Amino acid sequence: MGDDCVSETPAEVDIRREPRQPVTDPILGIPVTPAAAATTADHRLVTMGDSISHGFMSGAVFRTEVSWPAILAYELGLRLAPPTADPAPPNVFRYPVYEQPNGAGGIPFDIERLLRALQGRYGDSVGFTELFRAAWFAYRYCDGIEDFWEREADTKVPMLQATPHNLSVYGWDVRDLLSTSYDMMVKAIGANPARDNRLPWRQIVESDTARAGIRVLGPAHAEHGTQTAVEAAEALGNDGGIETLVVMIGANNALASMLKLKLCWSGDDFADCAQKSKYTVWRPSHFAHEWAELGGRLRAIKARHVIVATVPSVTIAPIARGLPAKLAHGSRYFSYYTRPWIDADHFEPRFDAHVTGDEARAVDSAIDAYNATIIDSVRAARTEGLDWYLFELGGLLDSLASKRYLTDPAARPSWWQEYELPAALQALDPVPNTRFFRSGPEGRADGGLFSLDGVHPTTIGYGIVAQEVIRVMQRAGVSFQTPTGAARTGDVAVDWHRLLATDTLISTPPALLDDGLGLLGWLDQRLDWVHRLAGG
Repeated sequence: MGDDCVSETPAEVDIRREPRQPVTDPILGIPVTPAAAATTADHRLVTMGDSISHGFMSGAVFRTEVSWPAILAYELGLRLAPPTADPAPPNVFRYPVYEQPNGAGGIPFDIERLLRALQGRYGDSVGFTELFRAAWFAYRYCDGIEDFWEREADTKVPMLQATPHNLSVYGWDVRDLLSTSYDMMVKAIGANPARDNRLPWRQIVESDTARAGIRVLGPAHAEHGTQTAVEAAEALGNDGGIETLVVMIGANNALASMLKLKLCWSGDDFADCAQKSKYTVWRPSHFAHEWAELGGRLRAIKARHVIVATVPSVTIAPIARGLPAKLAHGSRYFSYYTRPWIDADHFEPRFDAHVTGDEARAVDSAIDAYNATIIDSVRAARTEGLDWYLFELGGLLDSLASKRYLTDPAARPSWWQEYELPAALQALDPVPNTRFFRSGPEGRADGGLFSLDGVHPTTIGYGIVAQEVIRVMQRAGVSFQTPTGAARTGDVAVDWHRLLATDTLISTPPALLDDGLGLLGWLDQRLDWVHRLAGG
């Protein structure tokens, strides 16, 4: 991480022995009566955030039509607009598009599609004698993705003709919403021109986040001259108004600690976009500084309802496997967290990358402080008469946490309640959970809510996020319609049968993941895909 990396927990982090109790009331007990709208807002839903809102899954952004914002927009009765459509028709939700369905793969690296390609070539397992040829196949496969995104995508993947309603980009943290600009991303791509890497382990898309980001900010820059995501949202608010703005950001202020399995607490240059990537977890005071600036900008956006999400505990994501046992009876934390394909019998702390249970607790304690800052900002806004709401994304993940709470009743706090999955998901065998996804020739064997990168949801996982945001929107009085324009009454439910039909990990799981996840570990050794998730 460099000589300026501080791994010791800063004194300002209040180490919590008990988990933060989620807030169950999205209005925080503060009623607000917003002024009646004179006209209908032109933009019914606008979202800002990171990979969770961008639609990232299994190592790539690709299926943005089933991101949680797109799922929610569908339930609102909006049309999901293709990029070549009329740029300003009524009742649409615009989102960036990344490649055609039969293309080379999402950006930067679609693990699911590579596994299916390997399966098509080698069958339901890759034998020991085939590993060398399989490795070469994987390198060539990644070379095709690199060539596509660096040389062909601009002509083969159409750009939106108007500002997207989903203004999210994977890898972004709070500062990026405020400061990462269209010009910065264009400059980053120009500084790393396309080149055909000769070394097989360097088959990567140069400046991949910037290449993804210009498809979000580029149309807004062309249409309104804006530079950042916040400026693009402001332009939409000034151009017809926004009905509901949802902001879901902050996970990347701590996620790299679990991806790189190393704590590096933010330093004084935390707000410098050129320097901040070296840090893996933000000090609470630094996060509060960033959030105060973002909160001020959100207040200036012409949105009738603003929904702000809490930050989920990044230590729950199955990309970091807890082993060999909990620190103590009733503890939330395991002794160590390492890669998911390393089991307790083969884990060696001297050689295997890991964080300790106490370090994981420190990360979660920092996130608790982030969430206190976020909740206070919603409380202040409502006290001033603004129609802001809190969405407990952090509490939602807690209620689904398999190894932390579901299988360890002694670790559950008194307030904890298990999330009740929709009947359509409960009917699946096995019932989806937050463990790492595993499947074999007989189908899915475990997991189902997290995709193959162990960080981002599957399509049905995104459906759960959309469902809970819908509950908050209904509390705000937002009306929902069918695709034909008819009003929907009562509690609005996500169309789970539609999502199950489009979730390929659930409907047709790959047959190569029933061997203790060894194949994913083998691929990580050769392609370093986990490090790429952390922006390394």
